[in-house]
Amino acid sequence: MVKAIQFKTPGGPEVLEMTDIDLAAPAAGEITVRHTAIGLNFIDTYHRSGLYPLPLPAGIGMEGAGVVEAAGSAVSDLKVGDRVAYASPPPGSYAEARNIAADRVVKIPAGVEDQTAAAMMLKGMTAQYLIRQIYKVSKGDTILIHAAAGGVGQIVSQWANHLGATVIGTVGSKEKAEIAKANGCHHPVLYNDEDFVERVKEITDGKMLPVVYDSIGATTFDKSLDCLRPRGLMVSFGQAAGPIPPVNLGVFAQKGSLFFTRPTLFNYISTAEDLRATAGDLFDAVSSGAVKIHIDQTFPLAEAKAAHEALEARKTTGSTILIP
Repeated sequence: MVKAIQFKTPGGPEVLEMTDIDLAAPAAGEITVRHTAIGLNFIDTYHRSGLYPLPLPAGIGMEGAGVVEAAGSAVSDLKVGDRVAYASPPPGSYAEARNIAADRVVKIPAGVEDQTAAAMMLKGMTAQYLIRQIYKVSKGDTILIHAAAGGVGQIVSQWANHLGATVIGTVGSKEKAEIAKANGCHHPVLYNDEDFVERVKEITDGKMLPVVYDSIGATTFDKSLDCLRPRGLMVSFGQAAGPIPPVNLGVFAQKGSLFFTRPTLFNYISTAEDLRATAGDLFDAVSSGAVKIHIDQTFPLAEAKAAHEALEARKTTGSTILIP
């Protein structure tokens, strides 16, 4: 028996319950991971609320780090005692231990702590595919990242800065502006006090941007498009403020033959090879010091409800982890 957080009906943070579950021996291609740290991510709230429906009752959580406790018969590249991390479906990381496919985890390099790995896998690999695959940010680029003080925002800002790009980032408070600036965001913009489109015009001398990374959704979508130059790329990778309303596709022509994508991390790490390459690039960036992972909130696993409340109230910065 292991303790795990589950929910029986969709809803607010109050539906999360600690329960005891039977954990079977791992199947042929699986391993059992005994978690030492668990990552908290906005996608967890989408699962809990029913925005992304799951069969009920459901486990929750997509990210974790820990130690291999057992390995199935077909697993050859991992052994008991290996330190591993993952960011992968199916949900179920909010648990003391779980079984997961062996090809969905990566070994944690020496020098990277378990808590850091748990805090970086989903957000860090998201940052990697955003700025190294969807649009390859390079020296001289100017980019916009919304929620620049958040987990993904901090990593994107640091990494893009390291690559020689100028980073504009929206934030919700002066305190978050300072956090964003300390993490490589050259131009924090307080979206409650300033028009971020006008600030982009000022910063770029009217040339506008090749790419915008938007995880906010409903409240920023239209203005994000207005920040793009002709043939610019709109990357909508989240919807923290709610789903984007139906869009007239003609708007992309009207605003300059724009490109649009709504990616998810899991399409970019769908094979073991892609997963290892993406995670490897991230580990290299962290190990080199180009990217630092900030764990700004830590909650006991039993307090997952409070962690969700803080996340949805936008009271968190950087990464948040749960400790079993």
